[in-house]
Amino acid sequence: MAPPLLPQSSDRLPPAMCPPTPTATAYVPHRGGVFGLPAVPASAGEARRTVRELLGEWGVTPDLREDALLITSELVTNALTHTTSEWIVCRLHLTGQRLRIEVEDQNCGHAQPARRRPGPDDQNGRGLMLVGMLSSDWGVDDTPQRSGRVVWAELPSEGRETAEPAPPTA
Repeated sequence: MAPPLLPQSSDRLPPAMCPPTPTATAYVPHRGGVFGLPAVPASAGEARRTVRELLGEWGVTPDLREDALLITSELVTNALTHTTSEWIVCRLHLTGQRLRIEVEDQNCGHAQPARRRPGPDDQNGRGLMLVGMLSSDWGVDDTPQRSGRVVWAELPSEGRETAEPAPPTA
């Protein structure tokens, strides 16, 4: 099966083609990136490298970048492990308010991705739990006119708020 056609990334448009709207107080550009990968184990590492490069070019903070890399790794690994896809497509969208990560596979498989409650000795089942903890929202959508699905996660572009650590106990 041939790789999917990939639209051109909007972050490559010259600034003159994306002028600010007259009503906006501050223009915040939309950045986007799309890349396809074969459904092989090495693609998880390639996805992390590509996302690291894109987010570095966009000036994303190190904390947000690390969260995005972990989420990308989990979503790509799930697509590789739980589907019979030949290709997967990764998309990133960065606006002033959020970073959205999408991983599209070609085959829905038998079950929808869902959080599990792994036991302490289970080696698997923590991926979507991590995605849920690091993201402000995540979900699954069927791909229109195709047999696959898109699993996505959103992170606030300012990074997540972390609670103050509890003082050590004696």
